[in-house]
Amino acid sequence: MPLSGTCLQMPNSRGRLLYSGSVFPRLEDMTTTAEDRRTAGDSRTAEEHRLRELPLRERKRLRTRRALIETALARYTRDGFEHTTLDDLTDAVEVSKRTFFRYFSSKEDVALAPEKEFWAACLDVLGDCDLSGPVLDVFRRALITTLERMDETWEHQFARSRHLVETTPALTAASLQYCAETSTAILGLLARRLPPGDADDVRLRIALEITVAAWRCALHDWAAPAATADRAHLIALTDRAFAAVPEAVGHTAAGHGASPGPRHA
Repeated sequence: MPLSGTCLQMPNSRGRLLYSGSVFPRLEDMTTTAEDRRTAGDSRTAEEHRLRELPLRERKRLRTRRALIETALARYTRDGFEHTTLDDLTDAVEVSKRTFFRYFSSKEDVALAPEKEFWAACLDVLGDCDLSGPVLDVFRRALITTLERMDETWEHQFARSRHLVETTPALTAASLQYCAETSTAILGLLARRLPPGDADDVRLRIALEITVAAWRCALHDWAAPAATADRAHLIALTDRAFAAVPEAVGHTAAGHGASPGPRHA
C-alpha cells in the first residue's frame, strides 16, 4: 500500500500511535514470541554445525577473522585504542599486515566489526521480510529478529566494542559515520522494494531516524560489561524504547513559563 495513501497522526498526551492506518500490510510472521526465540537458538546451533562442514580453507579464514577481532578488542580495552599499533595486533595473531587488510580496512574497522556484523545481518532481514505493518514495527521487528539470529558469542564482542566506542573519540566518530552510511543503505534497499516514490516519503526517513534513536537509547541503558552481556536484556530494552516513542513524541515539557529577560539597572 503506498505511503501516500495512509494517515499520519502525531501522538497526543495519552500516547496514541505515531501512524494511524496501515503504512505497509501486516508482519504477522515476524512476531517475537518465546517460541520464536527458542527457534532462533536452534538456528544458531544449526549454523554452528554448518560452519563445521565448511571447507578447511574457509574455516581457517573465519578463525583468523575472529582472532583478529578478539585480539583487537582485548588490546584496545587493556592498552587503549591510541596506544595499540597494527603491529601489536598482527604479531599477537601471527599474521602479516597484508593478511590483516584482507579482512579489515583499519584499526577502527576491526573495532567496529560486531556492530557492522549486526547491521549487515539487519539489512538481510529487511531485504527478505514481508514489508507489512506500521513502519516503526517493521524496523523494530527487524532489529529484534536480527538480535535473535546473531552468533551466540556476538553480544560479548558487541558489549566490548560499544564500551570502546563510547570512550574513544576516534571510534565514536567512526561509529557515527558508519551509522549514516547504514541509514543510506537501508533507504536504498527500501527504494528497491517499495513502489516508486514511497522510499522518498519524509515519514519513512523520520521513522528510520526514530528507529536509530530508540536503538541508541536501548544500547545506553544496556551498557553491559562483556562478561555479563545479556542478549535477552538488550531485546527487552529495545522493545521498551520503541514502546516509549509515541509518548515521547507527544511529550510536553513541564516548564514554569518563559525565563526572565536580562535585568537592567
